[in-house]
Amino acid sequence: MAELVYAYGSEPYPARVGSSSLPAPTVIQNPAFKAMFFDNDGLLVNTEPLYLQAVQDVLGPLGIEITREWYIRENLGKGTSTFLLAEQTGLPEERIKELRLARNERYTELLKNGVQPLDGVPEVLELLHGNFLMGVVTSSRKDHFNTIMELTGLRKFFSFFITGNDVQNTKPHPEPYLTALEHSGFEKEQCLVLEDAYRGVQAAKAAGLTCYAIPDELTRAHNFSSADKVLTSIRELPDLILPVKSEVS
Repeated sequence: MAELVYAYGSEPYPARVGSSSLPAPTVIQNPAFKAMFFDNDGLLVNTEPLYLQAVQDVLGPLGIEITREWYIRENLGKGTSTFLLAEQTGLPEERIKELRLARNERYTELLKNGVQPLDGVPEVLELLHGNFLMGVVTSSRKDHFNTIMELTGLRKFFSFFITGNDVQNTKPHPEPYLTALEHSGFEKEQCLVLEDAYRGVQAAKAAGLTCYAIPDELTRAHNFSSADKVLTSIRELPDLILPVKSEVS
């Protein structure tokens, strides 16, 4: 864990080294939640359309069509690999590996051309920073995630990160959130998960955690009946979890 710099009463709170560049936060004593675990793609950053484009750019020339509808239902909803359709065509394993590498390179290129935080994210994270232990739990590859954090400047708000490279099983399996829970040192009832997709909500609930869903433009049709709350914007979050009313303009 990183250097301990904030405190709730007598309990020190870890914050990521380098976060001292932020203004000193106003610490709220004894909030209902002590830790918050954020999904990344579609929750913090608008990357899901870029990932879909990367897959389409690589598989499309081979006559393998990945439609927006399939991507929303199967990949975002269930965690189905976008290369399942390629595998079903009978392409050899080595060729599949080459295509995955090409997809990764194309996705990195698209990220560097203009990945952006979603509306309200930087403002809300700044309000929450210092009042909660905050981590990111993502199925993304570590190299892609690091690129996103570098380009958006969001890394400074978080104390730890769990990526797809850090676990054996990705969402909707509960392992990523159970790993985050263990890393936080808090009890389940003290932790809140923020997710934008069905499979993420399923992972959080399977881990026994409270989960608020904030659907994005690609996941609004998902079934969020198992979420504890469904928000229309991350801007609603501070008023729900901070005891003092906050305004994000």
